[in-house]
Amino acid sequence: MSKIKPSKGAPYARIMGVGGYRPTRVVPNEVILETIDSSDEWIRSRSGISTRHWANDEETVTAMSVEAAGKAIADAGLTPEQVGGVIVSTVSHFKQTPAVATEIADKIGAVKPAAFDISAGCAGFGYGLTLAKGMVVEGSAEYVLVIGVERLSDLTDLEDRATAFLFGDGAGAVVVGPAQEPRIGPTVWGSEGDKSETIKQTVPWSDYRDGAVERFPAITQEGQAVFRWAVFEMAKVAQQALDAAGITADELDVFIPHQANMRIIDSMVKTLKLPEHVTVARDVETTGNTSAASIPLAMERLLATGQAKSGDTALVIGFGAGLVYAATVVTLP
Repeated sequence: MSKIKPSKGAPYARIMGVGGYRPTRVVPNEVILETIDSSDEWIRSRSGISTRHWANDEETVTAMSVEAAGKAIADAGLTPEQVGGVIVSTVSHFKQTPAVATEIADKIGAVKPAAFDISAGCAGFGYGLTLAKGMVVEGSAEYVLVIGVERLSDLTDLEDRATAFLFGDGAGAVVVGPAQEPRIGPTVWGSEGDKSETIKQTVPWSDYRDGAVERFPAITQEGQAVFRWAVFEMAKVAQQALDAAGITADELDVFIPHQANMRIIDSMVKTLKLPEHVTVARDVETTGNTSAASIPLAMERLLATGQAKSGDTALVIGFGAGLVYAATVVTLP
């Protein structure tokens, strides 16, 4: 017989608060057109993007995260000292070690929390949310801060006509804590590594370091392949998440997909046959694709503008480089 005591956590977990930070500089399509041969109409028709935010030198991954985290903690009605875990999802923090989560945890005033980074691209928020839920239910932390943050302007090739207009910067955060009834549903997640070349960094850091290439690494993608995969395969995953949570499309209030592309979002809505009453996040129009930050940023904006309200049932799904994906149903804070 085992002598190990079982873990004792909360019965369930919930999102208690949300916060976001968008850099002060707003970049319209006209700026993008200075370096690529395209048009505002083409960019809008292909992506739905009209503007995006780019960070300045002071708006670092850490600084943006601290701002978003502070808002989420306050929204949850907590103090930083109560945070027992900090999970940061990012692909644009250029220091391999230590994890930026440790620096962020210190700057927000958390007291010796578990802190670590994850790399799951545009699905990173869903991965972080799932890990945080497990920590709360398992009992290793009562309150966990989940941050999705990116400075993708640092990884954008401004001469790449296929991607130069896509990416933006920003940070979104949520606090996950205990609940007496299910508020975060089962996660449907996975990966398709045979498609890893579809979205990728152009070259390893070592190639740039060793002088094998002159240009700093950037993110590139096969647009049509990504579109087909996202629309057809991710709609299936989204439906699986609804089924796992025991929720029908008619019972859904809000749909918050990764803000990759307006055409992908609209196609997923059509494939899922979502009713007209479902509010759909379309934050991509003014924020661009912010990878791991896109879902919490979109969630924060919907709540702040009144398009969604506390207690609404929302389907969230992230998908991207890897290829990886994660979907779940949550109750909005």
